[in-house]
Amino acid sequence: MAKSRYPESFAHPRYWPTWLTIGSMRIVAWLPWRVKLALGKALGLLAWRLAKRRRHITDTNLRLCFPEKSEEERRALVRETFIANGLGVVETATGWCRDPEHLRHRVTFKGQEHMARVQAEGKGALIIGVHFSTLDLGGALHSLFFPADVVYRPHDNPLFERFMTRARNRIFGTSIDRHDLRGVVRRIKSGHHVWYSPDQDFGRGASVFAPFFGVEAATIKLTAKIARMTGAPVMPLMFHRNPDNRTYTLEYLPPLRDFPSGDEVADAARINAFIESAIRKHPEQYLWLHRRFKTRPKGEVRVY
Repeated sequence: MAKSRYPESFAHPRYWPTWLTIGSMRIVAWLPWRVKLALGKALGLLAWRLAKRRRHITDTNLRLCFPEKSEEERRALVRETFIANGLGVVETATGWCRDPEHLRHRVTFKGQEHMARVQAEGKGALIIGVHFSTLDLGGALHSLFFPADVVYRPHDNPLFERFMTRARNRIFGTSIDRHDLRGVVRRIKSGHHVWYSPDQDFGRGASVFAPFFGVEAATIKLTAKIARMTGAPVMPLMFHRNPDNRTYTLEYLPPLRDFPSGDEVADAARINAFIESAIRKHPEQYLWLHRRFKTRPKGEVRVY
């Protein structure tokens, strides 16, 4: 629903559920860690049981990307994915509502030298993230080591949009609308690092088709375009929740060499290859709930 259709006053009853959500997130952020884990798991299992449409989307994505898995293995991974995303809800609340400093002891940072080298040269950089359930907490923990701006999709609900943007601006330097290409280019050219996640389906007009887990996927062309317009290094960033569900690993890989190449499909395939390698480390933590293969090459049938 368009923002213009929401009431102007945040005191309007239509916003009361949003206020309740915001208040709940603030409370959850301060709960003991073991309580957060139990709550996150319960939320994930509840969604797994009730969200039939999202369960179907998740199962379809996993069937396409992991054809070697048996039906039993795939069903188990669907369940694990919902649990991981339930944990992601409480992690997001923590990342948005708490000072990340209190979590410093929970994160291991690898590959700092790659970003430190770019920072020492005074260059802006395009940081390539992935839509894991840990995304927003990852941004908060990243801010403990390096400053960055973030590209994001504005929320339709203007009250939640204000809450979300204020939270992210506390973590990141600036939140940039995903449609604001000039803003992204301007920030990078002025020496800022911009965190950007190019692993969703933005439609045929903005994309080329490139393999993702062996399946042709609409892959946004903007990554190579930004790199070309700014001359900035493209820095792949991995962020995972460790198996203990209490600690995290954040890892920079070396900047992509000879990128962009001038071949849009090849460049998109390189980005997808990195994203795929990050997902394979902990596949249950990826946001399989979104329709990654919504746009199909001409002549192909819909998969959802």
